[in-house]
Amino acid sequence: MADEIRFDDRVAVITGAGGGLGRAHALLLASLGTKVVVNDLGGSMDGEGSESTPAQKVVDEIKAAGGEATPNFDSVSDWDSAQKIIGTAIDTYGKIDILINNAGILRDKSMMKMEVKDWELVIAVHLSGTFFCTKAALPNMRENGYGRILSTASAAGLYGNFGQTNYGAAKMGIAGMMNSVKLEGAKYNIKANTLVPIAGTRLTATVMPPQVLDQLKPEYVSPLAAYLCSEQCELSGAMMTAGAGYFSRAAVVEGPGAFFDDAASVTVDDISARIAGITNLEGAVEYDTATAQTGHALSKIKFD
Repeated sequence: MADEIRFDDRVAVITGAGGGLGRAHALLLASLGTKVVVNDLGGSMDGEGSESTPAQKVVDEIKAAGGEATPNFDSVSDWDSAQKIIGTAIDTYGKIDILINNAGILRDKSMMKMEVKDWELVIAVHLSGTFFCTKAALPNMRENGYGRILSTASAAGLYGNFGQTNYGAAKMGIAGMMNSVKLEGAKYNIKANTLVPIAGTRLTATVMPPQVLDQLKPEYVSPLAAYLCSEQCELSGAMMTAGAGYFSRAAVVEGPGAFFDDAASVTVDDISARIAGITNLEGAVEYDTATAQTGHALSKIKFD
């Protein structure tokens, strides 16, 4: 048996940790010795309002179980406030070792019905929020020669989902961001990965039936999240999927392609004639919707 993975003396910031996935991650990491900054603005599902109660409740849970935690109520979607989130960890515990970018909102509408504000707010929280918090955390991680950054993506970004052009674009952007952060952090022992959860939270409760939600508890995702934040994890730049006892790695794949001897002479008809070879992925799996990918994840579960 391998030694138990622990996080004693490690400090984590988890955004959007007042409920759902963030809460589950916070409780697990704290139980393994992590000092946790529980960040949550306490806003509604669509990003309106704020309240300190969710973050404070999770802190109270952690402390009641014998762990260490402190709350933070700042928004990730603003550069100045994002710096305060990371600053809470450094001021309280002296450093930041782990950052889990988890805060999120939903404003689902088809593109034709989506208001510009719906686009801007979702991008601000998910994509800009991940950028701001990561940018704020990197200097301290670099100084200490250690860091683990885990950012939350979605199958809606990897594979698409109707009515979620804003959410999907932000989530796929996060994966792309982490691909670059892994390169910039490699020299300083900073690993950056992307988590693609399949979980029943307030963001998914409106679109999934109860019997499915019961199989998709957020805490079923957290063991993989914790591993990706551990010192033992050597992965970086990986897109990891988790939910309902299913764990996998997702990847952007490309086939062997087709080569033309003279690029300047290639015509549209040439492309048409060789499109089968151009698009060949030789057995690689490509999902065209989040529903199809989730269906595979749930294919071994027997529902009542």
